[in-house]
Amino acid sequence: MFIDSHCHLDFPDLANNLDEILDNMQQNNVTHALCVSVNLEDFPRVRVLAESHDNLFASVGVHPDYENLIEPDVPQLANLAHHPKVVAIGETGLDYFRLKGDLEWQRERFRQHIRAAKQCNKPLIIHTREAAADTLRIMAEEGADKVGGVMHCFTESWEVAQQAIEMNFYISFSGIITFKNATLVKDVARKIPLERMLIETDSPYLAPVPYRGKTNQPAFVRYIAEEIAKLREVSLTEIAAITTHNFFNLFKIA
Repeated sequence: MFIDSHCHLDFPDLANNLDEILDNMQQNNVTHALCVSVNLEDFPRVRVLAESHDNLFASVGVHPDYENLIEPDVPQLANLAHHPKVVAIGETGLDYFRLKGDLEWQRERFRQHIRAAKQCNKPLIIHTREAAADTLRIMAEEGADKVGGVMHCFTESWEVAQQAIEMNFYISFSGIITFKNATLVKDVARKIPLERMLIETDSPYLAPVPYRGKTNQPAFVRYIAEEIAKLREVSLTEIAAITTHNFFNLFKIA
């Protein structure tokens, strides 16, 4: 079986066809999915999805791309995370690709999420884009290793992956790994210890080959597993089993 460790089922492209999306998951042996929060305004929709379906889980957090918001603080995040179906804090992190200028507010928001994760003892879901050095520095300064988590939709180098793994983090691969020019990501997938690997769709974005350019969905996570199995010259069954085990282990799901 497969698990989609990061998707956005509350986004309109998927929410408007939820019954079909869930049926496609079942048809493709995708047994569970983690619906990831990107802002607090829409978090109730994410939580309701998790509450309404035994095989769906939720996170709570504010994505670094969201500007001009009332900034979340530690008590607020920790309180919202105090729910049996909320299994992680995030997605959080740094993004220097989409936003420019003085981004100290982004770094402070990231610190608040790490502190909240430590307070409620739940793992982090980290987004980093063109900000690997600052991301790793803040993780180290704030003691993110105490709760661990996942570097989602990983696109960085093996060196960055190693540093994250040393801080008790998993590395998650998205549909990008199926793209022909994704040589850096493919290299990391070949080297990473299997016990530190997750797979995800980040749907509705980043649909893997052969659906590249179309709306992504959790059912497509099997194509990411297939590519990793090919790169590592192991069976698809092995990748499915280890990434499923890793998901339940990281997010402390019985």
